[in-house]
Amino acid sequence: MKPYYFAITLFLTCILPSSGQNSITARVIDTTSKQPIPFATITLNKNSGIISSESGNFTLHLNANITEHDSLYINCLGYSEKTLNISKFNDSIIFLSPKDIELNEVVLLNKNYTLEEIIEHVKDSLEINYDFDFLKQKLFIRNSYYTKIDKKDAKLTESSIAEFNQPFVDSLLNAIPNTSSNHSEVLGEFYSKLSEDNAPSKLDIIKASRLYDKNNEMSITAMTEKLQAIVRKHVKRDSYFKIKSGIIGTKTEIDSSLFGDNQINQTKEAIENRKKQEEARRKRFLHFKKQSLTQLQKHNFIFKDSDLNFIHKDHKYKFELENLTTLNDYIVYKVSFHPKGSADYQGTLYINADDFAVIRVDYQNVKPLKTFKLFGVSFNHYLNKGTLLYEKNTRNKYALKYAEEKEGQLVGFKRPVKIIEKNKNVKGRRKQNEVASDVDFIVRNTDKVEMIVFENTPINKSVFTDFKEKPNVKPHYLSKYDPEFWQGYNIIEPNKAIKTFKSVEE
Repeated sequence: MKPYYFAITLFLTCILPSSGQNSITARVIDTTSKQPIPFATITLNKNSGIISSESGNFTLHLNANITEHDSLYINCLGYSEKTLNISKFNDSIIFLSPKDIELNEVVLLNKNYTLEEIIEHVKDSLEINYDFDFLKQKLFIRNSYYTKIDKKDAKLTESSIAEFNQPFVDSLLNAIPNTSSNHSEVLGEFYSKLSEDNAPSKLDIIKASRLYDKNNEMSITAMTEKLQAIVRKHVKRDSYFKIKSGIIGTKTEIDSSLFGDNQINQTKEAIENRKKQEEARRKRFLHFKKQSLTQLQKHNFIFKDSDLNFIHKDHKYKFELENLTTLNDYIVYKVSFHPKGSADYQGTLYINADDFAVIRVDYQNVKPLKTFKLFGVSFNHYLNKGTLLYEKNTRNKYALKYAEEKEGQLVGFKRPVKIIEKNKNVKGRRKQNEVASDVDFIVRNTDKVEMIVFENTPINKSVFTDFKEKPNVKPHYLSKYDPEFWQGYNIIEPNKAIKTFKSVEE
C-alpha cells in the first residue's frame, strides 16, 4: 500500500464511525441561534448517558460493539428530541430545534392552574416526588479551584534579624504566584441517603486525578526552607512566637522539627512511617471528596434550611410563568423568579406539569451573600450560581442527575503584623527578636464543582451498611491535561482552561 493511501485510510478510520467504534465525540448546537446547547442529555438506547458541557461538547464512550439497531438520543429542555442511528452517524455537530409551546395554545389535562397554584403544588409534592431513601450513585465529579491575587504587599517596618530584610520579604512575595489553579476529578460510587441532617455516606473511588502545577509548590517550598534556615540560626529552641496585629495577639509554639530533632533515616521505622502518611493522605482525599459530594447534594431547593429555599419561602420571591416547553414526552412549565425584597437569588424553575416536580433549576445570587469589613479585614462572598437537573429512577422518584455550582469570594487583609520571639528560660527580658511589617493582601478565590450521575440505583439500608469503605486510591498527578487518562470512561467534557492547562515545568 502506498504511503498516502495508508494515510487516507488511517484518517478515515479515525473520523468515521463503524460497528466497532468505541466513542462518539460531537457538539450540540441550536439550529436557530447557532449557539452551543449546554446540559443536553445524550444517551445510548435511552439508558445511562452523559450531559453536554457549557460549550455543548460531549464524548460518549461505548462499552460494546454497535449494531444497526442502536440509537443515540439527545434531549434538552425546550428542544425537540433527536434520534440518530449510531452505525450511520458521522457528524461532529448535532443540531436541535427549539420547541416551546404558546401559553394560549394548550390547556393541560383540562386543568388551567394559576401560577400560585402551580407553586403550591410543587411545595406540597416535594416529599412525594424526590427520593429520600438510600441510593448508590455511579458518578463523576470535578472540582476546580482558581486563585488570583489582586494585591500583595508587605513593607518591613522593623527587624532585629539582619537576614530578614525587605529584599528577603520581597522574594517571599514573588514566590507566591499571582494566579494559580488546580483541578481534581473522581469517578466513583457514592452510597448515601438524601437528608438535611448529617446523614452518613460512603464513597468507593474507582479512579482519580489531580491537575496542578508542582513548580509553584516547589518555589514556595524553596522560600520556606530559606525561612526555616533563618529561624534555626536566630531563634532559641525553647522560645515561642507572639503574633500581633493591632491589639489582637496569639501565642504559637515552635515546632522542634525546625531544629532537625526529627530527622528521618532510611530505617524500617521510617519506611513504615511513610506508609502511614500515604494511607493518611488517601483517607483525607476520600473524606474530602465525600464531604464535597454531600454538601453539593444538600445544597438545593428541597430543604427548608437551604439557602436555595425558593419553594419553601416562596413569599420572598416574585414568580412569572414565561411559557410552556417540553422534555421527552413531558410538558414543562418554565417559571422565572426574582427577589421581592431581602431574598438573595433569581433564576428559572422548570416544573413537570404532570407531577409538579422541579426537574431543573438555574439560579444566581443578585447581591453579595455575605460581607464583612472590620479593622482592615474584609470578606465578600460575591458569587453563587448553578444548575441542578433531576431525573426519575427505578423507584419512580426523582434523584439528582447533574449539578454545577460556581462560588466566588474576595478576601482582603490590610493591617500591621508583628511577630515577636519570647523565651521565659533566659535571663533578662523575655523578648528575643521582633519582626514587624504592614501587610496589604487582596485575594480572589473562585471554586467550581461539576457532577454527573450515570446510574441512580435504589438500595436498602442493609446494602449501605454492608459496604465497607476502603481508602485505597490516591489521585494521579497530571502536570498537563491528558485526554488519554480517562480514555474509555464517560466524564464531563473539560472546558478550555483545563484542556490548555500546562505546568511551567513542562
